Amino acid sequence: MELGVKYLTVYAFSTENWNRPKEEVGFLMDLLMAALDKEIDELNKNGIRLRFFGRLEMIDHKLKHRIKAAEELTKNNGALNLTIMFSYGGRAEIVDAVKSIVNKGIKSDKISEETVSENIYTAELPDPDLLIRTAGEMRVSNFMLWQIAYSELWVTDTLWPDFGKEHLLQAIEDYGRRVRKYGGL
Repeated sequence: MELGVKYLTVYAFSTENWNRPKEEVGFLMDLLMAALDKEIDELNKNGIRLRFFGRLEMIDHKLKHRIKAAEELTKNNGALNLTIMFSYGGRAEIVDAVKSIVNKGIKSDKISEETVSENIYTAELPDPDLLIRTAGEMRVSNFMLWQIAYSELWVTDTLWPDFGKEHLLQAIEDYGRRVRKYGGL
């Protein structure tokens, strides 16, 4: 928020992560539950709106209830929009958007990029300006495939748990020196 960021989206758990060992998945679910319990009052006090997107129906009832309660508590906040992509995959999101379009009875000749954009999970949010990739990985890992079409990329060798304010500042400063063309000249 100090840097003027209004929207921040993090990839916390992918649809593919369900294939990890049961104990690890359980640990990650418990970690999210503990983080919500510990941080939600502070997030709300600071005017942060919290949202979760993904295939949340795969999450157990207790955690799903906690997520919904956190979203409800913070729904009127606007200092920062913090989006957690959880049980999320970019391809799954596109499939779900197509299913939504079909279920609405929209004819194929009426489907446009705008139609798809209106049916993805993050339809109310702006597309990301900047995608930060940690751990030196040179891939997008099935993250917001539709939304990042024109996002600037910034890669750091820093691991996610060690990524701090100084790294974010470096990424934003680098982004600020870029000329965005959106396919034009």
